[in-house]
Amino acid sequence: QVQLVESGGGLVQAGGSLRLSCAASGRTFSSSGMGWFRQAPGKEREFVAAISWSGASSHYADSVKGRFTISRVNAKNAVYLQMNSLRPEDTAVYYCAASVYSGGSRNSRDFDSWGQGTQVTVSS
Repeated sequence: QVQLVESGGGLVQAGGSLRLSCAASGRTFSSSGMGWFRQAPGKEREFVAAISWSGASSHYADSVKGRFTISRVNAKNAVYLQMNSLRPEDTAVYYCAASVYSGGSRNSRDFDSWGQGTQVTVSS
């Protein structure tokens, strides 16, 4: 498995930006697809974005498309989520996850390693 630690969450006003980071160690990070998921209070965990092992392909939930950008730097064992034009409905705990596959995936069952999460709160 891959050990994952998220950082960068916080409180921001609507319309603002945050950049989440995920530091990875363990299993060969550079061969794993990576993803970001989020869970709001009282709701199920949902897919946000995913990126393939090389960074050549990425996928986004419709709700964040055009506002969020996922990226990775394999030399640093790191994945990032740049979040712009934040909305109150983006408030959630955000989780970084490593896939058992090399491509990006929207399915949480394709991910076997999860971070502890970082809280993002967007005020109106």
